[in-house]
Amino acid sequence: MFAVASFCLVSFVTSAVALGAPPVASAPPAQAASAAEPGVGKAIQLTSPTQFIKAGENYFSPSGTQIVFQAIERPAEGEVADEFYSMFVADIVFDAQQHPAGVTNIRRVSPKGSANTCGWFHPTKPNTLIFASTLVAPTAEEAPGYQRGTSRYRWSFPKEMRIVEVDLAKADGTATPLQTIEGDGTAYVAEGSVSPDGRFLLFCSLATGEGDIFARDLKTGVKVPLVMARGYDGGPFFSPNGKQIVYRSDRNGDSLLQVYIADLLFTSDGSLNGATNERQLTANEHVNWCPFFRPDGKTIVYASSEVGHSNYEVFEIVLPAAPDAAATRRRVTEAGGADVLPAFSPDGKWLLWTGQRNDAKSSQLYLAPYSGPSAAPSAK
Repeated sequence: MFAVASFCLVSFVTSAVALGAPPVASAPPAQAASAAEPGVGKAIQLTSPTQFIKAGENYFSPSGTQIVFQAIERPAEGEVADEFYSMFVADIVFDAQQHPAGVTNIRRVSPKGSANTCGWFHPTKPNTLIFASTLVAPTAEEAPGYQRGTSRYRWSFPKEMRIVEVDLAKADGTATPLQTIEGDGTAYVAEGSVSPDGRFLLFCSLATGEGDIFARDLKTGVKVPLVMARGYDGGPFFSPNGKQIVYRSDRNGDSLLQVYIADLLFTSDGSLNGATNERQLTANEHVNWCPFFRPDGKTIVYASSEVGHSNYEVFEIVLPAAPDAAATRRRVTEAGGADVLPAFSPDGKWLLWTGQRNDAKSSQLYLAPYSGPSAAPSAK
């Protein structure tokens, strides 16, 4: 969300890498934070500024052997960088202890010149990826969809953006193998993910004039409104058991995003019928966004400007076991440069995020072992 993807939105700032650039064979040398961090161990840098001007918004495959992310490749000398993010997938390299140690076989799966965001591996259809794409270069927007003052925090919402699905065995970096599963090019539709059972597509749409959250029943085709509150609601994800969603909202129209959670309603035949019991998990003067569940369903990580807009950090909330109990919160990362867009590995042992803890201060992908609240001090 600084020069990285918006709250799973597209960042319209200069960017990119030459399409024909060779794949990275291995990860750059591991880099650790300058001091021990509250919730993660030694951080490994997965992508490099030598290949990507910036990279971010990263998620694991269900098997934990691949990742998807968006990035702007560094162009060949004399060439101009792409203006928008492309979508990439990569295979994870494991060490002798079967711990993630790097990435290899990085390849672009989105059409050249298109704007792309919010990649997600389908949980029940092997080797299938969904992501949001304009398919072609988007038309110019009159105004950004989100901007914090006059800073570089700026995102737009191209009406051509829709959610597509692709079999990775057929993905060739063109629009040909991409199948549109949500959106018709008349309003921004993105920020998609799929329920753990593969039945429901969760997404944000601007068809109503502001960001609202919907789900599409992929079995029946029925579209169900879930969050239709005032302001921009987006970046939604299902809980690991598929019974809740977590998301962020500009509910007050002040660009100070807050994290929310809600329960889902189902009919007797398993159809989704709406959302209820919405709870606000953050309420402060900061930008809190990109919330994501840990596989245990008890913990939510998110990024916050609490430390400052030049140094976003990852925080986490441990949800209370009893309805009347209070949630606990702590800081997870602590390093120079922004740390945002956190996501867990399928086993919950590793945290993947977008960080700027490199000499170039560019947004790149980082991975580190996660340590639970019992192994770390409370956040300040």
